[in-house]
Amino acid sequence: MGKLFIVEPHESANTDVITKGLQLAKQLGKDPEIFAYCYEYFSGDPIIYEEAKQQLQQKKQQELTARLNQLQAGDVPLHVVWSKYLAEHASQYAANEGFELIVKGIHSSEHMLPTDWQLLRTTKVPVMLLTQNPLQHGSSVLMALDLDTDDKHKQQLNQQVLQHARMLADASEGTLHLAYILRVPRIIRDLEVLNLQQLVKDAYQRHQLILAQIGLPKEQVHIVCGDPDLCLYQLACRLKSDYLVMGARQRQGLMGWMLGNTAENILQRSRSNVLVIPTTK
Repeated sequence: MGKLFIVEPHESANTDVITKGLQLAKQLGKDPEIFAYCYEYFSGDPIIYEEAKQQLQQKKQQELTARLNQLQAGDVPLHVVWSKYLAEHASQYAANEGFELIVKGIHSSEHMLPTDWQLLRTTKVPVMLLTQNPLQHGSSVLMALDLDTDDKHKQQLNQQVLQHARMLADASEGTLHLAYILRVPRIIRDLEVLNLQQLVKDAYQRHQLILAQIGLPKEQVHIVCGDPDLCLYQLACRLKSDYLVMGARQRQGLMGWMLGNTAENILQRSRSNVLVIPTTK
């Protein structure tokens, strides 16, 4: 039985991450643990600093203990962590202590590298980011695969996405859908120099074998031309997807930031909970 790492939400969050995280743990058959992060900067006397730190941690501990008792989950382990860098601590601790999933609410931010993106860049453990604006009556799981890749690491990532999406669909009793986005920039689509319908038809024909191996009915396979973030958002809304499962190839530096733009756009726009499967290759 694996472990599930639940990040207590920020005070301004609208998502009940603890309740949803406990529900996910039960559905997936994992042992949940709650992690609450707090940090304040003090200048001056280190003794006063230490006293204030302990009081803040004790207050947080008491508040969350009461919350867990209300949810009849008083036996769930609770950790109050004094750390300025949530993403760094969560990614390292979850990997080192054998957690199989991190659950966190999506944090709205105008910063270039918000906490969520930092977490996605560094985590070795799949991360579930819960939307603040969920679709009503969500009843499906949408997975995004790169069917055309010849890269063995991307192919392995496809398999991991498929595995996690099937598990999530089974646990939530949702219908599993597959999305493959043929990336065609809008400026090229507007020029009408490509026959988009033919591109989609060719893609279905080209990937007959792998689609047959995956074994989904035709109406649950969706190949679309366009921008990935917008296409996935529209498709997830149309299918009323409670979950969107996708892979993320982690890179550092400028390339990591550039690749982050697509992921950030999906997270900021998405009305589905997003499960991101990381790879370091």
